[in-house]
Amino acid sequence: MMTKKRAVFLDRDGTINKDVGYPNSFHLIEVYPFSFEAVRKINESGLLAVVITNQSGVGRGLIEEENLHDIHEKMRMVFSEHNARFNGFYYCPHYTLSKNPKYKKDCSCRKPNPGMACQAARDLHIDLQNSYMIGDKEEDVLFGLTIKATPVLVLTGFGQDSLQKLRTKGIEPAHVAKNLLDAVKWILEREKNTNIIKD
Repeated sequence: MMTKKRAVFLDRDGTINKDVGYPNSFHLIEVYPFSFEAVRKINESGLLAVVITNQSGVGRGLIEEENLHDIHEKMRMVFSEHNARFNGFYYCPHYTLSKNPKYKKDCSCRKPNPGMACQAARDLHIDLQNSYMIGDKEEDVLFGLTIKATPVLVLTGFGQDSLQKLRTKGIEPAHVAKNLLDAVKWILEREKNTNIIKD
């Protein structure tokens, strides 16, 4: 029986890179400088780094799926130049009002629904309940809670607004971090302390 791995699930826009709306080309992707170190630290810890991103721009007709694959491939390359690697990219292209029947659906994969995590868990043998989710939006935190992972909110992107919305609803992330690197440092500190307790 294969041992299950644990992951840090990462939102993309507003968390790893600036949120510029619906980028349809890699040259519009501006990676936060601290993201390289953050992903490298995840790699070094033995946890998986898995991107989970809602990309309704595909369903809205603002980006071709082929271009989205190209963006993710180039992101892999740029990160690998900084000795950082992603273990997987999962995206939801659906939009309920899409003119394209292929994408017009009320799906189970759009965050906060758990579909992308379930697929990643099958592909990469992930133990969801002992994993983490980092993102800047309300749905990222709700997604983390849905899959019973530990949700961390970052204050980049829409983080400040999301924090207010979550608190209005009485929902608290496990941690609120300044940015992705701070979030990863908090996770690794938590891991270290948990391991000490186990010993």
